Amino acid sequence: MSESESKLNLDGPIFARIPRDENGPVFAEPWQAQAFAIAVKLSEEGHFTWKEWAATLADELKAAADRGDPDDGSRYYEHWLAALERLVAAKGLSDPQALSERKEAWADAYRHTPHGKPVVLRTNL
Repeated sequence: MSESESKLNLDGPIFARIPRDENGPVFAEPWQAQAFAIAVKLSEEGHFTWKEWAATLADELKAAADRGDPDDGSRYYEHWLAALERLVAAKGLSDPQALSERKEAWADAYRHTPHGKPVVLRTNL
């Protein structure tokens, strides 16, 4: 991987839709920051290049537009997460079934967590 392919450029076109302030990206929910950080870390570790990332995210955004999803930025990180999941599966870092099972476990955990309490995922997964 070349230096230019691996470097994170927050001013590049891939990040154009990310809400930001003078200090950089801002996130509406903690999971958005976590998805962002995971993508950055996996790229830094050499699992994919930013060129691969940009192409995968662009595919996700195009698919969303083709489905008629609104282009108002409200679902940007959902597309980011979908791109991340695709790359993780494509690179053999996890498989789609394991990702699906983990997402369902989290969904079950938050559905059964009283309001205001931290969501805890059972460890027997």
